[in-house]
Amino acid sequence: MKPIPAITESELWIVNTTLRERYGKAIEVEQAQAEIRLSQAERELTTCPILYWEVDKCHFTIFKTADRRYRCMFFYKLYQQYGTGRYEYDDLTECVVSLLQVQADYSARERGDLPN
Repeated sequence: MKPIPAITESELWIVNTTLRERYGKAIEVEQAQAEIRLSQAERELTTCPILYWEVDKCHFTIFKTADRRYRCMFFYKLYQQYGTGRYEYDDLTECVVSLLQVQADYSARERGDLPN
């Protein structure tokens, strides 16, 4: 298996721009590495580059699993992890926007602004 490419400046720009549009200010985005299973059938863990940020005690992560392949999740505590309902994206903008929308909907339901 060939290594997963690093996060590019273009990918970082997409995330930073989308977050600035969503929150009206710059959000600090950190780059890191995580080990994940690329498929449920695999036993081996693969090191993937990730983008991570936190807003209002909510943590967001985007995993780059291949060239133009992304997974995402948000969590409040390690045992409270949520996704978008989609396993993987081939468009980073769609991934980020979907992640932010699902989290916003989750927060609205928790506040009672949306029905369950």
